[in-house]
Amino acid sequence: MPEALHELAAHIEMRCPNDVIGTAITNGELTVTVTPSSIAAFIEFLRADPACKFSTLVDITAVDWPQRAARFDVVYHLLSMYQNHRVRVKLAVREDEQVDTITGVFPGASWYEREVFDMFGILFAGHPDLRRLLTDYGFSGHPLRKDFPTTGYVEVRYDEALKRVVYEPVKLAQDYRQFDFLSPWEGAQYMLPGDEKKA
Repeated sequence: MPEALHELAAHIEMRCPNDVIGTAITNGELTVTVTPSSIAAFIEFLRADPACKFSTLVDITAVDWPQRAARFDVVYHLLSMYQNHRVRVKLAVREDEQVDTITGVFPGASWYEREVFDMFGILFAGHPDLRRLLTDYGFSGHPLRKDFPTTGYVEVRYDEALKRVVYEPVKLAQDYRQFDFLSPWEGAQYMLPGDEKKA
């Protein structure tokens, strides 16, 4: 299998020299890094080329690297049932950069791209219906960004008096914490067992 992946990587690099930045085989999986401007044409090549025949789009996701100038990696996973291969396609984009949609190649990419937009805030140019998929309509922010607070910005609860769901700013109340003051970092004045021997 590794030999077949090396041959596939060489074929892809030879056929798409202007699109491919690099290839790597790690843990028996081929990863191809491409330029953002050519993603739709490159995915179409992977689907249509007789040596590739990646007929199934498995997933689209992203990875947040806030310390990089090109903050996000958009990652596509494809499967060729004809050649019994999988490929991971990656491209790096800046926060203010758009990625071309691949819904023209794989119509099912629509929901994947909507999820990536919702969770990371990455815009897909040419998408037919780019709106939030998993969060609420008035949701603020993108939950899978590494700078998104783990508590979120609002909390949702059912108000029995109003008989409806209400949204409120997050309150981090500490009232529920019941301390027994037996831990030294709480600043309590007490003697631990054995302290009487020091005196």
